[in-house]
Amino acid sequence: MADDDSFEPRLGRQRSQGVKRPRRYLGRVLAAANLARGSGVGSRPVTGSFTGNRIGRGAGVGRLLGSRGGHAAASRRRVIVKASVVKLVGKGASAAAAHLRYLQRDGTTREGERGALYGRDADVVDGNAFGERGAGDRHQFRFIVSPEDGDQYDDLKPLTRRIMTRIEEDLGTKLDWVAVDHFNTGHPHTHIVVRGKDDRGADLILARDYMTTGIRERTAELVDLDLGPRTSREIQQMLRAEVEQERLTSIDRSLLKSADAVRVVASHARDGFDQTLRAGRLVKLSRLGLAEPIGAGRFRLASNLADTLRRLGERGDIIRTMQREFSRAAIHREPADQAIYDPAAPYARPLVGRVLARGLADEHADRHYLIIDGTDGRSHYVAMGRGAETDMSLPQGAIVRIAPVRREVREVDRTIASIAAANGGRYDVDAHLHHDPTATEAFAETHVRRLEAMRRTSGIVEREPSGRWIIAPDHLDRVEAYEAARLRDRPVAITLLSKQPLDRLVDADAATWIDRELVSGAPEPLRDAEFGHDLREAQSRRRQWLVVQGFAEETGSGTMFPNGMIASLQRRELLRVAEQLSEELQMSFREVAEGARVEGVYRRPVDLVSGRFALIERSRDFTLVPWRPVLEKQVGKTVSGLMRGDGISWSVGRGRSGPAIS
Repeated sequence: MADDDSFEPRLGRQRSQGVKRPRRYLGRVLAAANLARGSGVGSRPVTGSFTGNRIGRGAGVGRLLGSRGGHAAASRRRVIVKASVVKLVGKGASAAAAHLRYLQRDGTTREGERGALYGRDADVVDGNAFGERGAGDRHQFRFIVSPEDGDQYDDLKPLTRRIMTRIEEDLGTKLDWVAVDHFNTGHPHTHIVVRGKDDRGADLILARDYMTTGIRERTAELVDLDLGPRTSREIQQMLRAEVEQERLTSIDRSLLKSADAVRVVASHARDGFDQTLRAGRLVKLSRLGLAEPIGAGRFRLASNLADTLRRLGERGDIIRTMQREFSRAAIHREPADQAIYDPAAPYARPLVGRVLARGLADEHADRHYLIIDGTDGRSHYVAMGRGAETDMSLPQGAIVRIAPVRREVREVDRTIASIAAANGGRYDVDAHLHHDPTATEAFAETHVRRLEAMRRTSGIVEREPSGRWIIAPDHLDRVEAYEAARLRDRPVAITLLSKQPLDRLVDADAATWIDRELVSGAPEPLRDAEFGHDLREAQSRRRQWLVVQGFAEETGSGTMFPNGMIASLQRRELLRVAEQLSEELQMSFREVAEGARVEGVYRRPVDLVSGRFALIERSRDFTLVPWRPVLEKQVGKTVSGLMRGDGISWSVGRGRSGPAIS
């Protein structure tokens, strides 16, 4: 080729061997996974099980930061970072909006005022605008960043912005985020919410190593720059403080690690300071009954040492939480008048009382608590479980009943397992009816609903396209684990007795909770203190009101309540509210008689003093009937049911052919 213009390409014969064909989709996915975890196309396969730890942005940085240790790590300022990925499908978007609102609640700033969201460039940002930008996102990230020495910062905003800048550099993308600082606990901390999109609009995937280790290490670096590494004196002071603490400490972990097969440890150590720590801690544990001295500086640790110390730590946190709420409400409670409600205790009974406060026990895990002033005159701390499982508006002053939840393998589960075992691991209605000729189709359908509930929430059962259910041989073990998980998420059942405080129930022209207690003949036992005292006075005043209004009669032996009193009071309120709704909806109201069928579109719940009712819209009118929890997810759907004295048996779908949901 003499020059560029004389080039003449010659096409040879295409050969079948050695031609590099385009990769299939699966090959491209595997290649991307290899690159993400640091291996090229020709690299040796990685042995061991696949965990996904190294897939996503920041994988390499996370592994590098996690590998650092030694003396520098010991002197580094400690930082706690809790990270989670929250899916926004289904109810996730509305839950995310509610989460942002809750983060901005009152009492979270140093001055006790309402928290404010901020961002990269502004000290106040609009949470609604952030939510609108994230509409349609598949997920979002939530972080709680808590430097151990956060109290040394006058303002956490500059630190948070530097953290997010460093994270963006590690990930190679700009992030859309908002944050809010909280000073309402013993450790100032920052909540950061990050959209699940990168700066190009693609789904943002973060490597697990980076989320669990990388962000913490980056934050610790910045805190070290601000405050300097921890000195030996600071480290020693921190360890000395652990000696008398009633929680699981780093000294306890060291003792457990050095214990022999029979849990015996010695107080001696490599230097005088460590020996002082170990000896002091072992003496403290022996006072708590968690270590037994056996002579020569040796102790036998209790078998349940770690779990007991964790529970003691949780109890200490609960006591501090209650004291904080009492101070906020400007009330005083003696220690003897404070209690922790334990629904798992064999003696646990339902608790009726007034809501004093509601809050988050664990903001990262979304676990809530209530503080209830009970009829026994004591204030009770009640762990409610996850917020998603307790989606109930409980204003301060509302009256509630708390009852233990008993979750266990049911007879319906044993029946399903038995029928499936006899039918090759499959269950359906036909198999049930063939297995038990005395069973009805409606009875078998209750088993199907049980399976459907487990499939939606946990996936421990599968449904074939034909409608048959695949039941594993260990089905009952799976059900037991399923119920245990549900119990952790919802340990108590909460019944809202009245949203209105006591003083508004005294002269309410409606059927109140007080009326039902008076008529029941078995009222709650009252102690003449706090809420018990207030309830006793309210009952006395309510009796007088009922007598004056002609609903009750005073006799020599007490107050007489006619049989129809509750129904009459309820109807008076129902007609009054129905008249207001009729003007609002431009539709007439029709009452439903006992034994009549109700059919229409369920529009919404209506909360009255007499209780919660369902607004059912029909072609020319509407009606109000007692609400049931099964209607919660049926808004806008056609329902039908039969009015009964104790409620309604509902069906979903047009007409009477839909599946029963009573």
